[in-house]
Amino acid sequence: MQRASSPTNEYVYELDRQYVFHSWSAQGRLDPLVIAGGFGCEVWDFAGRRYLDFSSQLVNTNIGHQHPRVIRAIQEQAATLATIAPSTANLARGEAARRILARAPAGFSKVFFTNAGADANENAMRMARLYTGRRKILSAYRSYHGNTGSAIVATGDPRRFPNEFATDHAHFFNPYLYRSEFDARTEEEECRRALHHLRRVIECEGPGTVAALLLESVPGTAGILVPPRGYLPGVRALADEFGILLILDEVMAGFGRTGSWLALDQFDVIPDLITFAKGVNSGYVPAGGVMIAEKICRFFDERVFPGGLTYSGHPLAMAAIVATLDAMEEENLVGHADAIGRELLGPGLKRLADRHECVGEVRGLGLFWAIELVADRTTRAPLPSAQMARLKAALLARGLLAFVVDNRVHVVPPCVVSREQVLLALDIYDDALAALQR
Repeated sequence: MQRASSPTNEYVYELDRQYVFHSWSAQGRLDPLVIAGGFGCEVWDFAGRRYLDFSSQLVNTNIGHQHPRVIRAIQEQAATLATIAPSTANLARGEAARRILARAPAGFSKVFFTNAGADANENAMRMARLYTGRRKILSAYRSYHGNTGSAIVATGDPRRFPNEFATDHAHFFNPYLYRSEFDARTEEEECRRALHHLRRVIECEGPGTVAALLLESVPGTAGILVPPRGYLPGVRALADEFGILLILDEVMAGFGRTGSWLALDQFDVIPDLITFAKGVNSGYVPAGGVMIAEKICRFFDERVFPGGLTYSGHPLAMAAIVATLDAMEEENLVGHADAIGRELLGPGLKRLADRHECVGEVRGLGLFWAIELVADRTTRAPLPSAQMARLKAALLARGLLAFVVDNRVHVVPPCVVSREQVLLALDIYDDALAALQR
């Protein structure tokens, strides 16, 4: 293929289709959107067509596209020290860890850096198994924890089915009142019955075999399932009762997404390990990690931790973390996400639910919302996939990039989104839903 004198949508599309193997896809059916650049909450192609990004890509560009401060920090770090082994002490790595721990609950003392959220969860599970001397990990059916060996088996959704090679995993149902597994009618009933169910799973799996409970603080890909207020403290109490560690996965929900620095801040719970990635530096350079409680850090003072990664704490990624967290603090982006969600986005989505019969429920926090679409409000039958594909195409045709999962549209703009952009997006959702029903 001969390179065009200047890039075009057609050239980049053909280049991709000829040489790139995509994730989660049958390769012959792909029709990827070409993106040339972006800034803030917008991206565009080589022909100049602009899109409002209400997907934050994979719910990771919390600080928006091409934030000048983060780009400058990466450039400056590249000019100083582009890479170094993780066994060394590095200024950017230390500063990144210090800033992350400043956002952790009391009692957390160190950070183990990884390359993404999946290997963060892998290493948190490894730490829990070594610390407790037990093997089993319990996680929710409605969850996603990554696509590496143990993380995909800890994942509850069907993507684990062709990947179940890791051992010592079991699952339970987490709260989801709209489609309750417990015949609950209120949040209180759902919470109480979900905790009883989890107790029985622990008892039936054998409390002495369980190393950790692994939960997303607010399950993201599974549907943005905001837990009842007493649920996470109840899980903490069960973990303490049976000598089990609690790992909270903040990969998608953390660093401003829910209108707080960490989603767990809103639920009166302190886990033993916290995993993170995505929003910590908006994915500008791949990075993730595990925040580790002091008691677990002490355990490894005289014991070798048998894990490591060539790019753990990579300087470019660490510089991006430092700049991202500093910019988020100075620009009050976490408070902005909270205010926009409470005052504008949440109420606007609830008005859409009132207007459109195909909307079964809207739910969320901060800038982390889901519109659940149904074929029938009485039976709550999910809207068929063909109609969801039509809706996604209608949103794209109207200039909005949407994050669509099963029968849901996840409304997850960057934390820098303006009120004007939220109002525009609400109008686009409204128009596309109306067109779908016509």
